[in-house]
Amino acid sequence: MKTINTLSRAVRYGSVLMIAGIGFAAGTVQAQDKGTVELAYVEWASEVASTNVVRAVLEQMGYEVDMSSLSAAAMWQAVAYGDADAMVAAWLPTTHENYYEQTKEQVVDLGANLEGTKLGLVVPAYTDITSIDQLDDKADAINGEIVGIDPGAGLMGLTEDVIEEYGLGDIQLQSGSGATMTAALQAAINNQEDIVVTGWTPHWMFARWDLKYLEDPKNVYGGAEEIHTIVRQGLKEDMPEVHALLDNFSWTPEQMGEVMLMNQEEGSDPYENAKQWVEENPDIVSEWMGK
Repeated sequence: MKTINTLSRAVRYGSVLMIAGIGFAAGTVQAQDKGTVELAYVEWASEVASTNVVRAVLEQMGYEVDMSSLSAAAMWQAVAYGDADAMVAAWLPTTHENYYEQTKEQVVDLGANLEGTKLGLVVPAYTDITSIDQLDDKADAINGEIVGIDPGAGLMGLTEDVIEEYGLGDIQLQSGSGATMTAALQAAINNQEDIVVTGWTPHWMFARWDLKYLEDPKNVYGGAEEIHTIVRQGLKEDMPEVHALLDNFSWTPEQMGEVMLMNQEEGSDPYENAKQWVEENPDIVSEWMGK
């Protein structure tokens, strides 16, 4: 059962176009008297996977969970203002650097829940382009564009910096969403056409298609990043069991990839897939729960 969750102070987030949440599903928890945990996330395949997995575990522990889909800026603000209890979707130190700098005095960083991430420009493996500094000469082949994701994402800001640093005057960055980006990528691959998209690891598209990152000789995208868990101040005192779980939560890109691939099956439900993964990986979940 899905419900719409409106954050009490959403008016603060002028950039928010949609605030959607996934509410309590009957019959999925052992108890219902521990309160509600508010989780914020961005609509990236990786964060949909991780946030739903955390939700499924919290529900096993007896909590109700509301999930709110926000822009990256609003997600950080929600935790900083205490409208959300936590997020497991903070890409640091580069992608969300500005958001962290703006809110670091108001939030608590519990550290990395996933290591080994990467950001950059991605092309099909058959494309003869190998480096970002070749793109301006190949503008016609890629229709003069880089296909991006939601405009508020840190990855988009970095890609704007890439266009400036490499002098890609003939290239435009097209915003959209993660879904529109992968749809454009699939269409190009089906027709054996060249395309450049904003990409990141972990992402299910690398398991589905043969892709490669373009070299970034100026290192604008930086090195490998981590995905961190960020919680509101006071969560440890208010909900120590929840805080402990979030502090223990960590997994590998391969484990996350399993859930992301499940989510790409036609008609699949990310929440149901998360519950299935949790049920099939009791040893990992037990470690998160401190058992």
